[in-house]
Amino acid sequence: MPSRINPPSRPATSKASSPQRAADPRAKETSAPPSAPNTAAPQRGPVKDFFDDARQTRNAESQRHTAALAGSRGTGAQAQARTHGSLLPEPLRSSAASVPTQPSSRPGMGAIPYDGGTTFRVWAPNAQRLQVAGDFSNWQAVELQREPSGNFSLDVPGAKAGDQYQFVIQGKHGDWRWKGDPRAQDVTNSTGNSIIVDHKSYQWKHDHDFRMPPWNEAVIYEMHVGTFNDEPGWGPGNWESAIHKLDHLKDLGINVIKMMPTAEFAADFSWGYNPAYPFAPESAYGTPDDLKRFVDEAHKRGIGVVMDVVYNHLGPSDLPHWDFDGETYGKGGSYFYTDWRAKTPWGDTRPDYGRHEVRDYLRDNAMMWLREYHMDGLRVDATKEIRMASGVDNPEGWQLLRDINDAVNREFPQKIVIAEDLGGDGALTHRDGANFDSQWDAHFVHPMREALTAFSDSDRDMNAVADAIRFKYNGSALQRVIYTESHDEVANGKQRLPSEVGGWDAGGYHAKKRSIIGAALTMTSPGIPMIFQGQEFLEDGHFQDADPLDWKKKETYAGINQAYTDLIKLRRNWNDNTAGLRGENVNVHHVNNNDKVVAFHRWDKGGAGDDTIVVVNMGGKHLSNYDLGLPADGTWKVRFNSDWQGYSGDFGNAQSFDVGGRWNGKDGMPASGTLNNLGPYSVLILSKDK
Repeated sequence: MPSRINPPSRPATSKASSPQRAADPRAKETSAPPSAPNTAAPQRGPVKDFFDDARQTRNAESQRHTAALAGSRGTGAQAQARTHGSLLPEPLRSSAASVPTQPSSRPGMGAIPYDGGTTFRVWAPNAQRLQVAGDFSNWQAVELQREPSGNFSLDVPGAKAGDQYQFVIQGKHGDWRWKGDPRAQDVTNSTGNSIIVDHKSYQWKHDHDFRMPPWNEAVIYEMHVGTFNDEPGWGPGNWESAIHKLDHLKDLGINVIKMMPTAEFAADFSWGYNPAYPFAPESAYGTPDDLKRFVDEAHKRGIGVVMDVVYNHLGPSDLPHWDFDGETYGKGGSYFYTDWRAKTPWGDTRPDYGRHEVRDYLRDNAMMWLREYHMDGLRVDATKEIRMASGVDNPEGWQLLRDINDAVNREFPQKIVIAEDLGGDGALTHRDGANFDSQWDAHFVHPMREALTAFSDSDRDMNAVADAIRFKYNGSALQRVIYTESHDEVANGKQRLPSEVGGWDAGGYHAKKRSIIGAALTMTSPGIPMIFQGQEFLEDGHFQDADPLDWKKKETYAGINQAYTDLIKLRRNWNDNTAGLRGENVNVHHVNNNDKVVAFHRWDKGGAGDDTIVVVNMGGKHLSNYDLGLPADGTWKVRFNSDWQGYSGDFGNAQSFDVGGRWNGKDGMPASGTLNNLGPYSVLILSKDK
């Protein structure tokens, strides 16, 4: 694939520095930062010399890559070889249509196709001149016109979807550079050309029949496209390969996929938290239409798709934004903070939320995923690094978060926006705060994992477990997403629960037992439940972006997969007898820290078929004739028993019979009953028939 012409040397007066390189797997790159300067920048030569060099390089590139490109992307875009002419700054001369000499009056930013051409508009407040060159102009420069806003724009006849292009910019100090479009909707790769996209050309097949499930019925599956369905070696998995496993998710009972970030990043293997082109789907995963097809196929199966977006930093490598228009302000230029607020854990590339143009850029990106790709929601990464900078409150970051949520609520009130903040701050989901719909909950995952992975039963604190079950933000259960595994919790020095529990015996008795306990607590506690890919069939080790899921484990641990399926069906009330698991209400009425038992009552409106009792034994003792409180008398039927040998042949198969409730109060409840058996490391779920 063609790669971008290297920018010319920066003039000696420029003070640009390159963004810090991230060592965290969240930002896995192999390419150097786009503006990494030489130790001593050479003096800039005459402008004409630059264009001569650029022309020669472009011609050589085009001849080398034209044939390969035509087959590799399937877009029909080719970098045409040129044997004459130049890229000297002059208007395009075309016999087919004349190029306007005034800015475009059409709306929109980026490259927006219209009937017969494409509008180009880009923000470059410090540029002296700005041009576009591409397939449509035989890579001759077409001069864009300055607008009072700091944008440059032009309607370019003949430019069409699939054409590749680049901006050619004369910076503040007179130097020229090739730059990709920061709003490019597609790219050949993170160091290649931008590509014009017509989003209206995709024909949605199944989308009109889909409705996002109510949030109290949602069960989320966190997916990394590159490792979800792939084989070791060669490139990563892609949207097409992921489609082949969507039926597995449907059978499991999943109705929402949360995709880890899939905006174009450096190299081909990454977690995705290093976006270089936030508007362009990752080229190693496929084309924009491939992503739309994935969403379409998910919707066909009744599954919504939530996109993970990264606005706390960009890159830090392969960024077209860096030193875009020749004014760096001592760091990265107009898109970034250039003072102490630039610093993030992943590089000095925090966007400047104080500039409305940058806030608009990020807000427009959020809306693009919802409008053009029909995503059903967003998960906003590390919002604590947006609302704060180096531990200091950042009002401008709060404003960005409110802007995004306000825009979504105006246009798509039915779509969900989730914060990953992990700061335990209710203001994130408060209408007078950032106004997110929900947030990942550290109050659940950390105490639960601590209890589940404790080496000794005596180290399990059932009071901490009880607090984790009952916690809410602003009095609402749905304002939190609860889980025991996520990409962060199974990497960065941590492993998946089976490995944390079982060590070398990650498929052993204790690993299986506690995996199911974790799943049961996730599916029965108040909140929106989420599991991480492979958790349902006991995937072990730690998450890596080049280590695909081992789908053979689905057969090896078919019983564990069945346990997860059963729990999800109970959560979603498929049998119309556990409606309370979808409700807001919880009462943790029984905490026995000696025997390591906790029991809680879930309900929505209450009554038979609604009231649900969950009993969790996190200790290794088999308990018999165990008394606990119930909300009413009558027959409480066992809906789930995790000690069943159908889930694993080495389980104890403790026979737990239906419980007869009697009006004899206990644990602050009006009635009580006796469990004849409660197996070790087991969960029972009880409810009454309607």
